[in-house]
Amino acid sequence: MYAYIKGTFESARGENIIVENNGIGYKIYMPLLLQGRIGHIGDTVCVYTYHYVREDMIALYGFPELEDQDMFELLLTVSGIGPKIAISVVEILRPSELAMAVLSGDVKKLCTVKGLGKKSAERIVLELKDKLKGFEMGEVEKQEEMASSISASGKSEVEDCISALVVLGYPASEASKAAFKVYEDGKSVEKMIREALQMLAK
Repeated sequence: MYAYIKGTFESARGENIIVENNGIGYKIYMPLLLQGRIGHIGDTVCVYTYHYVREDMIALYGFPELEDQDMFELLLTVSGIGPKIAISVVEILRPSELAMAVLSGDVKKLCTVKGLGKKSAERIVLELKDKLKGFEMGEVEKQEEMASSISASGKSEVEDCISALVVLGYPASEASKAAFKVYEDGKSVEKMIREALQMLAK
């Protein structure tokens, strides 16, 4: 129902956040570690969402990146895996880490997620292995490596560039790739945005 919600990060209580958009406050379930990746209270944020509806439960789950949302939805296809376990996996493991654990059959890695037992971890490996064979881990790992190598101010500039591209309608995954590719130390955010737009337009 909701692809994402962009608005003001109003408050956080435990594992729930409130994002206000046009006078409406959306209560979104988001674990603490994921909350730390979207920004600070008072910031304008973009939260990717999954509207979970069952007879006994209606909830809105939130994610800082589109890739996180994609992995969450993929995990829900595994028999016996519900939204609470799925988002716990997303909280602890980045998409590239989850994909590598599944493809290599690393059940021990998956069991580092709280609440995920050995049998459920084995089921994730069994049911997702074929689905993840085409997963592009290289680009995600490259971005994570680049993010760890640039300064705090550089990360802020990259994040500003990504935010601007998302506002202009580009998916977060494409915006992130373009922003990291055009980043250079000392380059202004405005120039980064212009170059990223030229790249995305090709």
